[in-house]
Formats: sequence, C-alpha cells, structure tokens
Amino acid sequence: MKQESVETAPFHVDLADAPKGVHCHWLKPGAARIRVAWWKAGKKGTVFLLPGRTECVEKYGRAASDFVARGFSFITIDWRGQGLADRPLADRRAGHVGDFSEYQQDLEAMLAEADRAGLPKPYFMVGHSMGGAIGLRALMRGLPFAAAVFSAPMWGISMAAWLRPVAAVITAVAGPLRVGGRYAPTTSQECYVLASEFEGNVLTTDREMWAYMRHQLETVPELTLGGPTLTWLGLALRECAALMAAPAPKVPAICAFGTQEKVIDLPPVHLRMAGWANGQLDLYPGAEHEIMMESPSVRNRFFDRAASLFEASR
Repeated sequence: MKQESVETAPFHVDLADAPKGVHCHWLKPGAARIRVAWWKAGKKGTVFLLPGRTECVEKYGRAASDFVARGFSFITIDWRGQGLADRPLADRRAGHVGDFSEYQQDLEAMLAEADRAGLPKPYFMVGHSMGGAIGLRALMRGLPFAAAVFSAPMWGISMAAWLRPVAAVITAVAGPLRVGGRYAPTTSQECYVLASEFEGNVLTTDREMWAYMRHQLETVPELTLGGPTLTWLGLALRECAALMAAPAPKVPAICAFGTQEKVIDLPPVHLRMAGWANGQLDLYPGAEHEIMMESPSVRNRFFDRAASLFEASR
C-alpha cells in the first residue's frame, strides 16, 4: 500500500519499558491516521504484534524487549480508533470502526512500513484478542506471514446467554436507527483498567504487570478507551461468524490462552484449532486473558514457544 508520507510520531519511552532504538511513525491508510512503532534489532525475522481492542503500542514495550532478546525485530500498531490513532467519533472513549475491513487496511500499511524500513524477513505474527481476529483474516487473505501465534484470540465474544439474542437484534437495527455510535449493552465510557481493582480483574494475575498497564493510562489519558459501540459489536460478531465458517489457513500456528479466560468465547477457539492441520493449542493453567501481561514464568514460556515456532518456520 502506498503511503503519502512517513512522519515521526510520539512514543512514551518511559512508560513502555521498551528496548532502545525505537522508531515511531504516523501512517495514513485511507482517511485515518494510525501509529506504528518498530525496532530493527534481531536478524531472525520480524514479529508483527497485533494488539487487542483498547490497546496501544506502549503496552507492548516489554514484549518488544522479550522478542528482541530472542533475536527478532519487532513492530506493533495503534489500530484506528484507539491509542493515539485517529478516532472517528466525537466521544473519543467509544471504541468504534466503520467496517472490520478497515483493520486490514491498517495491517497492510504496517506491512508496507516494515518493507520500507527494511525490517528483516521472514515476517511472523502475534495476534492478541481482537488482533487475533484481524490476524486470522489476514492469513486467510494470504498476507505474507510465515507463522502465527495467537493469544486469547477473539474468534468469539464471551457474553451471557440471554444477551446474545438481544445483541443480535440491537446491533442489526443500530445502523438504520442511526444509533450505531452508542455504547454496547453493559459498557460505557469507563476504561476497564482504570475503573477496576487488581483483585478480581479478568486480565492478569500479576500485580506488577497490572500496575504497568494502569500507570500508562493514568499518565497519558489520551491512550484510554471505553466500551465498544453497537456498530463495532455488530461488526465483530459478524466477523467472528465469518471467520469460523472459513477453512483454517495452512500457516503453522500456536493458539495460547489461560484456563481462567473470561473475555473471549472459548468453544470457537477449540473448534478452530481442532481443524487447523498445522496448529496447536497451548493452555496456561491459572492465567487470565492477557498472557503477555502475566507472571514472569508464564511470559517466558509464551515467548520461548513463540520463538521456537518462528525459528522452525524460517
């Protein structure tokens, strides 16, 4: 994808706890301005970290360190509608996108930036939560990734049984009624990490990593995001259904999630991986949604297994 220009973007080094040598740029695929950060370091290839909904590039500063230490270069992104990327609604806390295909435009821009910067090949993918859905669609489209690792991928959305038919109806009529920008049921402007206490949270069992995530959002409020809009939820539900109806890619893959997972819907994940010829499940006892924000032992196991797959797929 051709970029109009490459401009330097801000990156909060002190908050990210990232390796030295970061390059952070604005890109503009279509009408939206997005942000990418990359480290040209190891020569084993480049890891593309595809974040989840609400996340920003600084959140993966430590993940960048983990992959750089294992011999890889690293690149990550602020999807449109989150982080410091352009947000489409007047209410900047509302998680919104016009169509899920827009995330593919962002990913294509990310790939073009990696090519422009001469980041080493092959390219590898790590997709977390919503990034796992974007990443799976990219593999199905044949984008050039040699292997993929998914962390609690959003191939289904966890919600109460009574809410599913309600969500289907509400999201279907939200567009015609011009209320697609309203918050999805049970959500609001509140940012989960800032509104919640460590005890009982659904993201991590590691107090220090919880503090790391929270400190970033407290220090730079512009990075925060609240709940998704009705439009986003409807698009996400349809995208999850479409992904599950398509055959698995042939790319080697690992799918990791914690046994205490509460954010994504797990049956679609088990179903998808059961039919993935080159795929394997990797379960983490006691871990919550954020495998890469868990305890040091969980993190090390995740990054070691990802690195092993990537090295075997070169």
